[in-house]
Amino acid sequence: MATNIGVATVAIWIYLLFFRGGFWWFRPAAAAGNPPLRSVVAVVPARDEAATIGRAVASLLAQDYSSDFHIVVVDDGSVDGTAEIARATAAVAGASSRLTICSGKPPPAGWTGKLWAMRQGVEAARPRRPDYLLLTDADIEHGPGNLQELVWRAESEGYDLVSLMVRLHCCSIWERLLIPAFVFFFFKLYPRRWVTDPSRRTAAAAGGCMLIRSSTLDRIGRLDSIKHEIIDDCALARRVKPVGKLWLGPAAQTASIREYRSWRPIWDMIARSAFAQLGYSSAVLALTVIAVGLTYLAPPLLLLSSKPAAMLCGGFAWLAMCIAYLPTLRAYHASPLLAVMLPLTALFYIAATIGSAVQFWGGRGGNWKGRFQASAPDRADLM
Repeated sequence: MATNIGVATVAIWIYLLFFRGGFWWFRPAAAAGNPPLRSVVAVVPARDEAATIGRAVASLLAQDYSSDFHIVVVDDGSVDGTAEIARATAAVAGASSRLTICSGKPPPAGWTGKLWAMRQGVEAARPRRPDYLLLTDADIEHGPGNLQELVWRAESEGYDLVSLMVRLHCCSIWERLLIPAFVFFFFKLYPRRWVTDPSRRTAAAAGGCMLIRSSTLDRIGRLDSIKHEIIDDCALARRVKPVGKLWLGPAAQTASIREYRSWRPIWDMIARSAFAQLGYSSAVLALTVIAVGLTYLAPPLLLLSSKPAAMLCGGFAWLAMCIAYLPTLRAYHASPLLAVMLPLTALFYIAATIGSAVQFWGGRGGNWKGRFQASAPDRADLM
């Protein structure tokens, strides 16, 4: 039995290393060139983001972009002065005319909170007739050349949706243990080569930084077509891919400034959407637990076996796991020794995924900033 499990883990890691689109080879996006003059409006949904909105807006106003660029911040019911900070930031930069503040309305039935805020921002941008919309979060600090690179990539290759997995904050002990793994697991689920390949169905985007053609957004029915989605970025990508081209990659300079000072907010981030990722299916959840067990937990446990073949398989799989994880750790300036701990990190993630299911079953699914957006009574509508 142990030997059979060992053979299965080895087969899994051979597949992941050589036949999963090279997902583990972490290389930040690099683009160069001056794009044609294209107008862009950035839409920033913000709900109680006083700690980050100033830096986010300042970084957008500081973009080295020669064409028309405007910013719309949607104040989504904030009570901490988010809108005032955004407005003051623009005033200090002498760019008040380039910022519009929208007071968001409560989401109607069937809409998730963030998507409803984004939809209001898109509508506010519509009179400007922008060529592109930059959908970005209120905790993202953009590198000065980010917008130019995004537009250049879209224009040079004809992409309809270009998105960056921004660099997540990774300084505290918990962040170093858990954040690189989040990025590693994301790209394992959505290999970048497969996302870009029009012959594959794999579609994904990273919601912190997405540039989409306005005409393409109209073509897919705008954000109304995904209004109920918890994982809005990947849902948007799935709508775009049948009619357009996608590009996804890791960012070199653009970063999230949201800090995770303990394990709990990282757990909450996963629990908010993990069960939605599994289609709210108990069967898929069970299969996922088994798959994670074989992939990450079995290798170190096999080293405790009394059978040499099982031990050899476990050692090989664990080594392959470490080799695959090292490029992501290096990109995040984290200790390579953390690669050895990936089985424990995977255990944390699968526990949070189970926690996501428990929240959903208890009517508290999709919990984000006081909103429960995927409750059990709505399950039939969400599947």
